[in-house]
Amino acid sequence: MNAVLVGLGMVAETHLRAVAGAGINLAGVMAQSATKAKAFAEAAADTLGYMPRVYVSADEIVADAGVDFVILCTPPNARLELVKTFAGAGKHILMEKPIERDAVAAEAIVEICEVQGVTLGVVLQHRMREASQQLAKLLNEDAFGAVALAEISVPWWRDQSYYNEPGRGTYARDGGGVLISQAIHTLDLALSLLGPVATVTASAHTTALHAMESEDFVQASLVFASGAIGSVTCSTASFPGRAETITLHCAKASAILETGRLIVHWRDGKVQKLGTENATGGGADPMAFTHDWHQAILTDFIAALHEGRAPVAPGREALNVQQLIDAMILSSRNDSTISLSKDR
Repeated sequence: MNAVLVGLGMVAETHLRAVAGAGINLAGVMAQSATKAKAFAEAAADTLGYMPRVYVSADEIVADAGVDFVILCTPPNARLELVKTFAGAGKHILMEKPIERDAVAAEAIVEICEVQGVTLGVVLQHRMREASQQLAKLLNEDAFGAVALAEISVPWWRDQSYYNEPGRGTYARDGGGVLISQAIHTLDLALSLLGPVATVTASAHTTALHAMESEDFVQASLVFASGAIGSVTCSTASFPGRAETITLHCAKASAILETGRLIVHWRDGKVQKLGTENATGGGADPMAFTHDWHQAILTDFIAALHEGRAPVAPGREALNVQQLIDAMILSSRNDSTISLSKDR
């Protein structure tokens, strides 16, 4: 399989290591700046053992019949035209989260890929952690009984320098702040474990710790379609930053998912510990996490192409978390409870 990496921001190095680890051929790279792309390609040779080609345009990529898929890492406001070009040429797309800045724009991208018959996968790599998969298995086996309460917490930290980058934390480029850029991973994982949310009541704010357009702190109350209730607290103002957690209180046990570790407190007093703790990028260094989860997403995406199945986080399923984020922001702006029913 031959891939091209499009968009060479801070996460590009993680994808480079994932590509190398998965044994995929990185046919080339592309960035808004050809100079930046050339420098990245030259440096990538140390990791790959060869220098990938530098493409200067999307049209040049689609003209290369040897390219099987594109890893799209541009900011979300720079996606639509690229997706039209790549999908129209039959190039599959593995895309960094979020799909777009809001759920309506994201759905338009999903529909383009569906109409063109190309596979769209989204990099929601927290699903690939060993502990996340162990928790999903236990829930699917109904080991804990019914989930009554879910506590979702993302107490991260970003220094002001992070938001000083042009466009960072703006609605025009990113689509918002902590929800769509950071907490989206934990919220997506929660939805994959617990199913859809029926209603949400939220309050979003910008603290005095950041000068930015969008929110750096959100609290919300959720009611899941299953009947479980949940609380959400998300922040990039929580110095020095701590690991995100999903805690489930169930009929037979309580389970705490913290980065790569799962701790289960059974009602009979037994405590079970699974997985290993990992860094998550929740502190001052947003890239302080392993590339293993990206590599797992990439490996699954390639297997999905070979097997003719959906990847672990397909585009249409990834719309769920974007719809939830939109609802949380709308709830805060309108000071109201928002329904996420399908007929909404």
